[in-house]
Amino acid sequence: MRKLICISFWGVFSLPCFSQALPGPPYIDIAGIKDSVAIANQSFFLIDSSNNLNTQNILPANFLPLSLLPNKRPGSLNLYTKPFYIRMTLYNSSNVEDSVNIYPGFLFNSIELFRKDTSDNLIKIATPDAGTGYPSVIVGAKTMTVLFLKLKLCKTVYVKINPQLIKHNYLNTYQKVSYKQFDDLKTVGFLLSGILLMMLFFTASNYVLSGKKEFLYYSLYSGCIFGLIFLYALLYNKTNDFNRFFLGYFNFFLLISGNIFYIAFTRRFLDTKNQYKILDKLFRSEEWFLFISLIIYTFLHYFTDLFYLENLLVNSMKFILLAMGMVYILIALQQKKRLLNYLAVGNGLLLFFSGISLALIWANVRTSSVLTNSLFYYDIGIVLSLIFFLLGLTYKNREELIERTKVQEAMKLDAEKKDFERQLVILKAQQEERNRISADMHDDLGAGMTTIRLYSELAKNKIKGMDIPEIEKISSSADELLNKMNAIIWSMTSTNDTLGNMVAYIRSYALEYLENTGINCIIQLPEELPHIEVHGEIRRNVFLVVKEALNNIVKHAGATRVLIHFTISGKLAKLIIHDNGKGIEFDKLREFGNGLKNMKKRMSDVGVDFSIEKNNGTIITLTREMI
Repeated sequence: MRKLICISFWGVFSLPCFSQALPGPPYIDIAGIKDSVAIANQSFFLIDSSNNLNTQNILPANFLPLSLLPNKRPGSLNLYTKPFYIRMTLYNSSNVEDSVNIYPGFLFNSIELFRKDTSDNLIKIATPDAGTGYPSVIVGAKTMTVLFLKLKLCKTVYVKINPQLIKHNYLNTYQKVSYKQFDDLKTVGFLLSGILLMMLFFTASNYVLSGKKEFLYYSLYSGCIFGLIFLYALLYNKTNDFNRFFLGYFNFFLLISGNIFYIAFTRRFLDTKNQYKILDKLFRSEEWFLFISLIIYTFLHYFTDLFYLENLLVNSMKFILLAMGMVYILIALQQKKRLLNYLAVGNGLLLFFSGISLALIWANVRTSSVLTNSLFYYDIGIVLSLIFFLLGLTYKNREELIERTKVQEAMKLDAEKKDFERQLVILKAQQEERNRISADMHDDLGAGMTTIRLYSELAKNKIKGMDIPEIEKISSSADELLNKMNAIIWSMTSTNDTLGNMVAYIRSYALEYLENTGINCIIQLPEELPHIEVHGEIRRNVFLVVKEALNNIVKHAGATRVLIHFTISGKLAKLIIHDNGKGIEFDKLREFGNGLKNMKKRMSDVGVDFSIEKNNGTIITLTREMI
C-alpha cells in the first residue's frame, strides 16, 4: 500500500508543464513547456520590510506562497519601496539542456536574477535580457536549480506580480500576443488622441490669429490630454524604461497640468473675474491647490520612499477634483447662462465617466475588453466634453459676432450722424451765404437797376419827339436784367424752397409774360399741393426751362393758346406745357438754336425727365419723382 501511494505521488509530480498554472509540486519542469506557463502557484515570495537582507542571508528566510499575495501586488503601500524576492525551482527532465525566459510581472524598476549553487551560495546571472523584463536562464539536462528574483517595484498601483516562464524561441511571439490583445483599446486611444491633436492645432491657430489667452490655455490643455491618452495607447502593456516613467509619474503630471490649464481657460473663456465672482474664487483656489499638490507629489515621488503618502495625495486630489467639479456644475446650472451651461454639461459628463473609470481602477478590473477598461470611459468623457466645448465656442463666437455687429452699426450710425450734422452745418452756412448774397443783390443791385430804369424813362420823357434807340435799349435791358436778377434772387432764397412756391412763381411769371402777347394762358393746378422741399437749383433750372419754352412759343409757334398743366400722382410730379401752334419741326431745329439742348441739359443736371413732341402743337413734359 505504501509503495502504491509513493508511485502515485511520483506520477503526479512528474507531469509535464503546459501553458497553465501547475497545481502540485513546488518545482516546474521546463521540458514540458510548449510556449508559456504561469508559475504563481509554484513560486514563493519574500518582502524585505526591514531593508537589511542581502543575497546571502535570504536563503533561510521565511518565503510564503505567491498565490497568497492579494491582487498580485504587495498588500501594504509601505512595501512598494522595499526589495521584493521571488523564489522558484526549475527542473529539466529532458536529456538536453533547455532555456526559458522569466517574466516576473509588470512594471519593475530593476530585475536581478540569482542562482543557488551547490554550496548554497547565490550567484548573480548576467543576462542581456534582464533590462527588458524577460531575464533568461539555462537549465542543464536532468538538473534542478533554485532561482531567486530580486525586484524593485515601480511606485505605482499599476504594478502586477505574475511570474511566467516563456520558452526562448516563443519570446517574440509572446510579446506580440500580449501587446496585440489590447488592440481595441489602443485603436480607441489613437483615435481620440488624433481628435485632441486637431483641437490643439485649432485652438493654437485661434490664439495666433486672435491673441486671446483662453485659446492658448485650451491648446495647452489639449496637448496634455493628447500626451496622456496617446502615450497610454502607445505604451499599453509594454515593459520599457519610458513606460515605467510614464505610469510611475508622468501620467499624473500630465493629468494635473491639463486640469490647471483647463481651469485657466475656463476663467478667461467665461470672464469669471467680471461675470461670476464666486466661480472665479473657486477656480483660483483650485488652481493653487493643484499647483502646490503637484509640487508635493513630485517631491514625494523622487525624494522620499513614502509611497503611501504619495498615493494618498493622488487619491485625495482626484476626490477633491471631483468635488470641486460638482460644485462648479451646481453653481453653473443655477446661473442659467447658456455659455456657462455648455461647459458645465461637458464637465458633468467628463466627471461622470471619470467616476466610472476610477471605480474600475479601484475595483482592480483588468481585462483586455474595451467595455471593462477604465481608460475607455475616461476617453468617452473627454470626447463629450470636447463636443460641448465646441458648442459653447460656436455660441460665444455667434454672440460676439452679433455684439461686434451692433457696435459697428452703432459706430456707423454715429459716424453718419456726425457726417449728417456736419453737412447740415455746411448747408446751413451755404444757405445763409445764399440768403446774404440774395439780400445784397436785392438791396444793392436791385436798387441800382431800378434807378437806371427810372433815369432812362425820365430821359425818354425829356426828349419826346426824338428817336434815340439807345435809350430804349437801356430801358428794356434794365427791365430784362431786373427780371433775371429777381429770378436769381428767388432761386437763392431758402424760404422759397417748396413745391408750392415754385409752382406759384411759374404761374405768376407765365401770366405776366403772356399778358400782352395775344396768347391765352390757361394754368391748371391741383387744389392742394403737398409740402415738399424743392432746392433752389431745381427751382431755378425748371423755371429757366419754362421761361425758354414760353419764349419759343411767343417767337416761333404762332400759337393763340398755351396750357400749363401741373399734376401729382403718388410720388410722381409732372409739368406739361402744351401750345396750339404749328408744332416743332425736328428737321428745322436750327431756328431754336441751342435752346432745346440747354433745356435737356438743365433737366438732366437736376434729375428731371424731359420730353418734347409734336401733337396739335408742341408738348413739353417735365417729370420727376418727388421724395
